[in-house]
Amino acid sequence: MTAIALERITSSPNRVPEVTVDFWLVKLMAVTVGETAADYLNVHLGLGLPATSGLMAGLLIAALMLQFAQRRYVPWIYWLAVVLISVVGTLISDNLVDNLGVPLLTSSLLFGAALVATFAAWYATEKTLSIHTIYTARREVFYWLAILFTFALGTSAGDWLAEGLGLGYLQAGLAYGAVIALIALAYYRFRLDGILAFWLAYILTRPMGASFGDLLAQSKADGGLGLGTTITSALFFAGIAVLIVYMTIVKMRRQS
Repeated sequence: MTAIALERITSSPNRVPEVTVDFWLVKLMAVTVGETAADYLNVHLGLGLPATSGLMAGLLIAALMLQFAQRRYVPWIYWLAVVLISVVGTLISDNLVDNLGVPLLTSSLLFGAALVATFAAWYATEKTLSIHTIYTARREVFYWLAILFTFALGTSAGDWLAEGLGLGYLQAGLAYGAVIALIALAYYRFRLDGILAFWLAYILTRPMGASFGDLLAQSKADGGLGLGTTITSALFFAGIAVLIVYMTIVKMRRQS
């Protein structure tokens, strides 16, 4: 790569957000919405998995086209894509398990292998997995593909731990949270590689969010709190909206 080309890439603005506290807050709410919104559309509205999957896949494609048209990070566009890819990731897992009869453990292993393959191809091509260098369309393709598989993997793994092993939604959520806390400790105290720490935490926030989403939405007979998918989805959508407005205001102030 020539010096001019390298300078052009490194001077380009990053297309994804910085990893901050509000990043993780919105990420957790987005993955929870992904779990509850998929169930709401599929079951509560009676659309069924095929129709719901087709509808949400179409919306995701439109959101990603809008995201790729940007040359810098735009909060509402980026997080719209995250919410939609969270829903689609859930639906991919649900289709494999519910429609095709694939066991939760098997689907977890399949999505895990797909994620590893994505990371391997990404690193082989770009020599980095850092989210701080999403300057090109090719890197962004790898980034969103990895996110899709983290969401699908998280849905299957979360359901496998909570339902397949009978651990329960609360206990499963707390278990994943404990592992994330250990990753944070390893990063801040023992200097775990930042890129590795980020992706491990990103992967695990999905099953943690899915477990807590099911805890809130599922009926008491099924081990949940019985709030239902409508109320749970609405609460977290509202929280996401508030944080996106906050992020947009902060971003505008920094640029002014």
